[in-house]
Amino acid sequence: MQARTFQTWIAHHIAIRHRLERVCTSYLLFLMVMVKKHSLEEAARFSGLHKSQFCTMLQAHSAVAISTVERLAKKQAKQFATSLRALKGLPWQIALVMDSTLQGRSSLHPENAKKFNHGKGYVIGHQWTNIVLIVNDVLIPLRPIPYYSKAYCRTQAIAYQTEHERVVTYLNHLHLEDYIGSYDPHDVVVLADSGYDDKKIENAIADKQWNFIIPLGKTRHVKSETLFLTTPKSRAWCHIATFFRHHRRLKWTTMRCMTSGTKRKRMEFRIRHTLGYVRYVGKVQLVCSEPKKRPEGRRKYFACNDSKATARQIVLGYRLRWAIELFHKDVKMHLGFEDVATSSFDSVQSHVHWVYCASIL
Repeated sequence: MQARTFQTWIAHHIAIRHRLERVCTSYLLFLMVMVKKHSLEEAARFSGLHKSQFCTMLQAHSAVAISTVERLAKKQAKQFATSLRALKGLPWQIALVMDSTLQGRSSLHPENAKKFNHGKGYVIGHQWTNIVLIVNDVLIPLRPIPYYSKAYCRTQAIAYQTEHERVVTYLNHLHLEDYIGSYDPHDVVVLADSGYDDKKIENAIADKQWNFIIPLGKTRHVKSETLFLTTPKSRAWCHIATFFRHHRRLKWTTMRCMTSGTKRKRMEFRIRHTLGYVRYVGKVQLVCSEPKKRPEGRRKYFACNDSKATARQIVLGYRLRWAIELFHKDVKMHLGFEDVATSSFDSVQSHVHWVYCASIL
């Protein structure tokens, strides 16, 4: 009886066509239930429906899953954005965090499966670039960006784009007004790891008058403000690591902060910063940060285009990016993100979007 009542509540929130209502609500309810594996056989056993109904729903109605994610995300964002407040005492009120995650598969035979170098060896599967919205300390997943391999693009007659190109296209078409209503663009900060240190992404963010905090790769070319004004634009650029070695006169400042886990511990960093220019991007604040204890190999270089933010606020703001890592862990451990065994990528896409719907609900 309680499951039936909860299923009715889900149906009211997702508001889809009546003929798909039962199978979609049953699948969402099943994803929310704690089970060892979210397979279609288990979904059929849980709901009393036939497995073929879920197969048909996933393969033929991926557009329904995509539109449902967008509708739920907009509804929840508007609910929490009625009264915006600062993000944990930082100068921004809205955060967009982006990061990619891999969805492992057992072989290369499924559509759009590819080998990805994950740092600790190759992983076979699909790559998803997730962009989440953080408003009033609430994380809301937006529609994810699938990565299409060259072979899949050829079979589907799709123009191939790299991951960075797809992110730029996504950002250009992202209208935050649809999610949170009217807002000041200067209240938005975009957070990403060094994998998204790309001039096109950074310029796309700046064109929207948003702020960004992105770690720079050690070989990214930068220039001091003085040299930028006194030398030709094509000269005097150097790697960010070399830049801070040449500017040892910049004083280190000790920064203390607390971890946000259950066992709260004090962390100490030392930071130094200056104004400078990133090649092909423009004027930014450059911050060098490292743990005060055991700094070897853990130094990071941040670029932030908000000239009013302090170095401490930039480092603390970047720590908000960890929320998307927790989101990835949650959907993989509890909502069956990787529990998909279909060969059609349309079915995989439907499954992923229903998982995000379950996360929002």
